[in-house]
Amino acid sequence: MTSASCLVQPSGSARAPRVCRAYIAVVESDVDVILSKAARGVVSRAAELADQLSQLLSVKVPELTEYEDIVTLGGASIADNIAVWGDALENGLDLTRVEAPLSFVEYARRFAREGGRISTLLRTYRYGQAGLLRAMLAEMNRLTKDPELINAATVKLSGMILSFIDRTSEQAVAAYQEERDRWVQRRLSLVNEANVRVGTTLDIAGTADELAAVGTDYFADLVAVDLLDSALLERDAEPAPGPPTLHRVAQRSVWEGCPDSVVKTGQSYICPEGSEPAQVLATGQPWRRRLDGSKPPAWLTQSPDHRAVVAEYGIHSVLVLPLQARGKTLGLAQFFRHRTAASFSDDDLLLAQEITKRTAVYIDNARRYTHERSTALTLQRSLLQRHPPEQSAVEVASRYQPAGSHAGVGGDWYDVIPLSGARVALVVGDVIGHGIHASATMGRLRMAVRTLADVDLPPDELLTHLDDVVVRLQQEESPAEDEISATCLYAVYDPVSRVCSLASAGHAPPRVVLPAVAGSAPAAAAPPDLPIGPPLGLGGLPFETVELELPEGSLLALYTDGLTEHRSRTTGDEIDVLSHALTQPATSLERVCDTVLGALLPDLPQDDVALLLARTRALDVGRVAAWDIPSDPAAVAGARRNASEQLAAWGLEECAFITELIVSELVTNAIRYGRPPVRLRLIHDRSLVCEVSDASSTAPHLRRARLFDEGGRGLMLVAQLAQRWGTRHGREGKIIWTEQDLPRR
Repeated sequence: MTSASCLVQPSGSARAPRVCRAYIAVVESDVDVILSKAARGVVSRAAELADQLSQLLSVKVPELTEYEDIVTLGGASIADNIAVWGDALENGLDLTRVEAPLSFVEYARRFAREGGRISTLLRTYRYGQAGLLRAMLAEMNRLTKDPELINAATVKLSGMILSFIDRTSEQAVAAYQEERDRWVQRRLSLVNEANVRVGTTLDIAGTADELAAVGTDYFADLVAVDLLDSALLERDAEPAPGPPTLHRVAQRSVWEGCPDSVVKTGQSYICPEGSEPAQVLATGQPWRRRLDGSKPPAWLTQSPDHRAVVAEYGIHSVLVLPLQARGKTLGLAQFFRHRTAASFSDDDLLLAQEITKRTAVYIDNARRYTHERSTALTLQRSLLQRHPPEQSAVEVASRYQPAGSHAGVGGDWYDVIPLSGARVALVVGDVIGHGIHASATMGRLRMAVRTLADVDLPPDELLTHLDDVVVRLQQEESPAEDEISATCLYAVYDPVSRVCSLASAGHAPPRVVLPAVAGSAPAAAAPPDLPIGPPLGLGGLPFETVELELPEGSLLALYTDGLTEHRSRTTGDEIDVLSHALTQPATSLERVCDTVLGALLPDLPQDDVALLLARTRALDVGRVAAWDIPSDPAAVAGARRNASEQLAAWGLEECAFITELIVSELVTNAIRYGRPPVRLRLIHDRSLVCEVSDASSTAPHLRRARLFDEGGRGLMLVAQLAQRWGTRHGREGKIIWTEQDLPRR
């Protein structure tokens, strides 16, 4: 009896339901038998079927070819799935209650780790289950030709398959999502750690090395950071035409010494035109590839050394990303894998992009800082005194050390300025702030000090005028710019009187080391009792000059606060270290400078440091001659005679004629227009100095005498005969001085 005949039995027949139930039971039994036999047949050729399904997936889901490890695991998952199916159907178990094989869950986790999309995972699973269903149908058609039995078995199998797919798909999605959540947390953790580890210094090579270290620690076996010429040479330089030249700034490898890299750190190479790295530089788009062993990219095998490294270390996956910041391409970050089996995934690409984007900004910051620091340092060094001028008052040595911190170059300066009368001015100053603006301000103040020094003002008056200069500069600055402020120490030493006059505008006093008395150790370095005036720029506050009489051989140490302000020690400790270093035996002042810097400065000082050392000299009394001149015109002849005789005693007879003329004019003017007492002084130094002083504060000035004027030509004559001349004012009166070059021997 067929199913059709069962359906057309009269409704009143009592035998019909019993017959149909029996028939259904027979059919169900036959369905279980046919499914069991079909499953046995499918399992018997499981390996062949797994290969067929793998090939089917490679066609239907081509994205899988990007993940070789997933494809391999997918084949194992298919084989395990066939075994689960076959075991359940062969033993008459309910397929809807069978758990998915562990390899399938692991497949979903691996898919998530490799960055595959969940839609791709579900498509892969659907195609795999559909392939198994077709294999079962083909096996059932081979076992029986009964269409009703095949139809019944198909209906039952389809229902079980749909339920199995729904339940196991949920397991797969849950495993996938769990792994994705874990990976997202890990990626955020890595990005946060990279933010901490990268960009800790404003050094280009150091920042690049930090990127390479993070890359090799977490997701790459070799990381190379290469920068373009335009990124290294100048901030706004345009790339040169032609193939780009890259410099290997930093690289790290899982192997010590980076033997898996042909290009070494510090080397340059030309990026082949048309190569993938060149395209990344041109387009700004990353490039990722799993290498085909038979056809690696040409740029990776452009030389025998490159080919040997790729072959020896088995480089199989490459990731090349541009380093871009503020719309400018700086170079490339290249990531390689050889020891790690997995290829770079989409997640690896995202992680690398996040890290390199931040690193590019840090590198650009370091590049801009380096450029500005170099500009400021060049400007400052050009404004600082390179070689101390020739003078006899003091022996000098100096050092300038720029800051090594992120603050940049500051406005510290020092100066040695020869003055009239064989004297010398010693200057140390510090402009508050850092950068080009501070360096430029330092240059302006240094020139102002030099100009005021030429006027021969006392130290306190000079600082008063310098304070006015700073106030005017503040008024000229825009509100957006930092307020100008500075400190300065100005000292004048006279080798004739051995008196040093000092005044301070907010600056630390110098350290003074007196010469050792015969048979005793040098005296301790001590500061003079010098009142510290207000910093420059406050305006209207007074400064005070202190005079010290120093024995010949005394050591003066003038310095800026960067020398004695270190975080690891207190200021008192620093001063003690400085004093001890100044009193150490040394063959020269240069050695003393080295000793001081070695004792006080770390490798990278936190602030600029200017140090000026001066050892005093005394001019021999035999090289100075002075006479008091009566306030009588008849005394001019005697003054000329005394000067001539003194020059003869010094062996300077060649200078006598000009000196007599100068003495005659200056003494005559002092007697005629000045007030007594009048005094004449000659100093035999590197030049011949003639000084005439009187008690009047009125300074002479050059003027052009008219044709019939009886006077007005004397000072013009003096100016023509002397190499230099000028006026300096004292507490009482003035001094007119001239300098003549000595005859060459």
